[in-house]
Amino acid sequence: MDVGEGAGAADRVQIAADGTSAWPGVNWAAPPARGSVVVVIPAHNEERFIGSVVLASRHYADVVVVVDDGSTDGTARLAEDAGAVVVRQGEQSGKARALTVGFQEAHRRAADVVVMLDGDAQHDPEDIPRLAAPILSGEAEVVIGSRFLDRTSEAPGWRRAGQRALTVATNAASGIAVTDSQSGYRALAGRLAANMRLTSRGLGAESEMQWWLAQVAPDARVVEVAITVRYRDAMKRNPVRHGLLVVDTLLRIVERRHPLLLLTLPGVLVGFLGTWMGMGLLHATLAGRGASPIYAAAAFLLFMAGLMLAITGALMHRLEDFQTAIRELVTRAAAPRSGEPT
Repeated sequence: MDVGEGAGAADRVQIAADGTSAWPGVNWAAPPARGSVVVVIPAHNEERFIGSVVLASRHYADVVVVVDDGSTDGTARLAEDAGAVVVRQGEQSGKARALTVGFQEAHRRAADVVVMLDGDAQHDPEDIPRLAAPILSGEAEVVIGSRFLDRTSEAPGWRRAGQRALTVATNAASGIAVTDSQSGYRALAGRLAANMRLTSRGLGAESEMQWWLAQVAPDARVVEVAITVRYRDAMKRNPVRHGLLVVDTLLRIVERRHPLLLLTLPGVLVGFLGTWMGMGLLHATLAGRGASPIYAAAAFLLFMAGLMLAITGALMHRLEDFQTAIRELVTRAAAPRSGEPT
């Protein structure tokens, strides 16, 4: 399949991630040998547009996989009628889980490039070749379709402001700088997608993906390509709730990556405040002045809360170190030894 046409017209931003791969035996930089493109579409109650999205995507992909995330309408049937491979999930488990299931299905179909896009027709399937081209040419392992590279996003100003704020937060949490961290239109090298496991339950799949790349495959090259997005319907979710769910995912990411900063340091500060209040209470008691039971209770609760936070952060830090050590041992054992064929 020729997917390189039009790639030269794309404005691309190269983003380098520092560090070494958590899988030293995997050569992320090796370009795909063939060029099989599989499109993965997570969908929940998207019967209005899913058929047309699948039909259009099939012009640019070898296989289109729709992961029906517990839809209660005709999404699965219409996607199947349009020619998609449909993977049904009995109950709604969220975009992150749907994408992970889709990536595994793409791996079973020997995908060299996995392109993920939304089922609500906001992404133009004609951009699939432009997203796949940098991976097929060996320039990148991850391509993000950015709504902000050419400054022509159709989103309202308040929505663009929210997306940019979430991008700043995601960039800070992951250590990878992109212009559109919330874009659901992106392409991944097949071998990278096959190993990706996303676990967030909310709407932070894209943010978690960026953190995953920074932690597990920091040497994977990330490229951005300008895309045009059309919002055909009003937002299905409350934008404030949407943003809060993404922020919740980011906090969980930071909690895992920097537990000492997020838990232990605040715990020490809170515990110190409780101790200071307790010392004041002791001084007042020794001086014969009455002590307020509410003040005493507040001092005790602050001290205990600070102690719990500090201990939890320290334990999570040690567990993260232990997990990293185990992963390094496993990947070192799996890596080819000197003199062995690769």
